[in-house]
Amino acid sequence: MSLKENIDMVKEELNSEEKFFEKAVITEKFVKKYKNIMIASVVAVIVLVAANIAYESNEASKKTAANALLEKLIQNPSDKMSSSKLSTLNPALYDAWLYSQASVNKDLATMKELKNSKTLIVSDLAKYELADDVKSLDKYASKQDAIFKDLALVQAAVILLNENKVEEAHNELEKVSKTSSLSKIANALMHYGIK
Repeated sequence: MSLKENIDMVKEELNSEEKFFEKAVITEKFVKKYKNIMIASVVAVIVLVAANIAYESNEASKKTAANALLEKLIQNPSDKMSSSKLSTLNPALYDAWLYSQASVNKDLATMKELKNSKTLIVSDLAKYELADDVKSLDKYASKQDAIFKDLALVQAAVILLNENKVEEAHNELEKVSKTSSLSKIANALMHYGIK
């Protein structure tokens, strides 16, 4: 190697070291300028993760406690203390338990209270259970989100067929969805109550 090549190589090394130090200085300035923001961001992420873990742990313990209270109520339905605790800890589960008890005991007063439940499924089921004539069944079936819509229509049709109101029964049966599992029963009832 010649002296000129050695000098060029040393210059290149010095240039690369100079660039390295220049980038190090820029990085150091950036870190000094935004140090507080970066620390705050890391602390915020840690706090959020810790809060999320604490929240999930709390929710899991609430579910476990609610399930234990429900188990006590299943074994002893007259346990007022467990009933009260469950109603405050998990109102939806409490309403479901009340509905099951009202269904078993044919308790219409409780069913009427459950019509206004904030738990939509319990509210809908209570409304269906309380519908006992053609008008109330039709009103129930006219709701957009009725769970037993088609069953209520078939039930209303059966009541109308028993009253020899064949035309009205057919009108009810025609409202049954063609994709419903009750469509075959509706068709059979249409033929049973011949016009």
